[in-house]
Amino acid sequence: MTDTRQNDRRNFLKLVSLLPLAGVTASCTNLIPGQGPLPDLYRLSPKSTFDPDLPTVSWQLVLEQTAANASLNTTKIALQREANQMEYYANAGWVDKAPIMVQTLLVESFENTGKIIAVGRETIGLRSDFILKTELREFQTLYFNNTPTVRVVLNAKIVQMPRRTIIGSHSFETNVPAHSDKLDAVVAAFDEGLGKVTKKLVEWTLTTAEQSYTKK
Repeated sequence: MTDTRQNDRRNFLKLVSLLPLAGVTASCTNLIPGQGPLPDLYRLSPKSTFDPDLPTVSWQLVLEQTAANASLNTTKIALQREANQMEYYANAGWVDKAPIMVQTLLVESFENTGKIIAVGRETIGLRSDFILKTELREFQTLYFNNTPTVRVVLNAKIVQMPRRTIIGSHSFETNVPAHSDKLDAVVAAFDEGLGKVTKKLVEWTLTTAEQSYTKK
């Protein structure tokens, strides 16, 4: 009988000793910054339709990591209500940082042309005949008028290897009004705007690089 009481007392003391720790742990968890509802994540789509007269090329292309300034080098979806101020949509974001997402979509779009034998990121170590350098200069929604408008500006430079000669440089830009100020409509405008820029960039790259390659 004595042993049973002693065991019950030990178990009770163990339970009591854990209660303050559990309370402190729960309190700390509630105080961890950044906790809250997960944001809605959005992704954009690569281009899959191109000019059927694009040349079929035998050279290889490497895409460097797309550059961007700090305000765009983020997973947050950017917007502007003032000319010199950048803001972001609350509780929403891209699936990856904007320049990384753009680079991925460019690679997929080049592949979707069916006109190039090899294209990839610089990090995969592909031997390249050309390097494509891109910079995402604008990628935000403008709220200067009553209708939100997505603005996309992407600069591109083609570098011919092995001499690292720049054979072409061009900026591609577009403005696409959203159908409403709801975020789904804004993201659809981003998809359309980046798609237009991507199509022009891919076609320009294949045509310009092929002309230089055949002159060698």
